Amino acid sequence: MSAPLPPFPSHEEPSADAPELLQLGSPDDEPCLRADAARNRARLLEAAGKLVAEHGASCVTMEAVAAEAKVGKGTVFRRFGDRTGLLAALLDHTEKKFQAAVITGPAPLGPGAPPQERLKAFGLALLRRSADELDLQLAAEPSAERRYSNAPRRFLRGHVLILLRQIVPDADCELLALTLMQYLDPSMIHYRTRICGMPADRVEAGWLDLVDRLTRTAPSA
Repeated sequence: MSAPLPPFPSHEEPSADAPELLQLGSPDDEPCLRADAARNRARLLEAAGKLVAEHGASCVTMEAVAAEAKVGKGTVFRRFGDRTGLLAALLDHTEKKFQAAVITGPAPLGPGAPPQERLKAFGLALLRRSADELDLQLAAEPSAERRYSNAPRRFLRGHVLILLRQIVPDADCELLALTLMQYLDPSMIHYRTRICGMPADRVEAGWLDLVDRLTRTAPSA
């Protein structure tokens, strides 16, 4: 079965020409960066990626990245602000790829499939992405006040909301979107798979069952 927006967007599917959906960092991270600044940023991210690959995300510090990249610690802080900002920047590439797949990629993750099938595919894709990046995602978790309001989370939740409005238009879709996204939260995935020892196929099957049960409540076409 292999198959963002204000917090709660309008009914229209987000389009590829809406750059705010893919805007994950600050304006300083835009392509207008001077060439030398862009090279320095890439160098720091390369150093951070190497440390993650060799030692795991928990061992990545601003000091370690500075030493690996052979720059001053202040350079890393000026570029990324703090450790969370640095780790979030490492996730930026896969986040943009995932968003592009949702917006313009092939069905069922992308447009062209029924909303129920898109919702299933979305959850499976996000679960599998999290399995590949779970340690990094957990390390990059924003503070509590920003956890559900940062740009990537708003995009993902907004996409689920759009699909829910098509599947169960009479439901409180905003609240339901928040509830469904909790199933896909990295901390919850960590608890189910690492603490409870649930296999990935059981977690994925649970998502499909959840969507099927939701679909059965939808009004007939």
